[in-house]
Amino acid sequence: MVAKSADIKARKDKVLGITVLQYIKTVSPVSSAFIAKQYFSDLSSATIRNILAELESEGYLTHPHISAGRIPTQKGYRYYVDNLIEEIQLLSEEKQRIKEEYHQVSLHLEELLEKISEEVSNLTHYTSIISVDGFRNKVFCRGTGHLLTYVDYENLNRISNILMELERKERLLKFINRELENKIDVFIGSEIQCEGIDSCSLVVSRYETNSGASGRIAVLGPTRMDYERVISALDYFSELIGKIS
Repeated sequence: MVAKSADIKARKDKVLGITVLQYIKTVSPVSSAFIAKQYFSDLSSATIRNILAELESEGYLTHPHISAGRIPTQKGYRYYVDNLIEEIQLLSEEKQRIKEEYHQVSLHLEELLEKISEEVSNLTHYTSIISVDGFRNKVFCRGTGHLLTYVDYENLNRISNILMELERKERLLKFINRELENKIDVFIGSEIQCEGIDSCSLVVSRYETNSGASGRIAVLGPTRMDYERVISALDYFSELIGKIS
């Protein structure tokens, strides 16, 4: 009985993980027929539909229309990040390019952080934010233009609210600079506790330079962000800052 229960949970986890990843990739509701055809040769579309219905009743998924497929909720993303996310690394050629580029030049801290902020944004296609401890308004922010490319952010009021929070800085910086529980913390939707960007996700890591300067490096994007790539990028750059500064 225990083994059967574990199998059922593993199956539900797999279906939820597939749904989250597919939605991140396509920004389209995910159907039971697609999941059954692409990932489960031994399960029917009806069986997958029942699993999706269970996940929806438990609050992990929702659907925008009566006959549409499912999309993840904030609770679904939270479970995915906490339990299903796979640890990946930046591609070796990306790491090598970055390492060579940064070791070729000698940069002051501000120039370094500004350059890394731009690099993180380019790699993730989200907005990057870097703060410096002890400097209340010192922040390096790049990639706000990416907000205009998110097809699920067609509401101009939503984009305007996010841009206003980024411009004001104070509330967002206060949240980013809080004490982290882990090496990298992920805040999803309303967990950010900052009105205006509670439809986003925020991934935050701490950095410390050889000279003793420290701060936070963060990425802000939609809740359907590519969490694996963002976490991998912040893990790499937070360590890189300490090595080359």
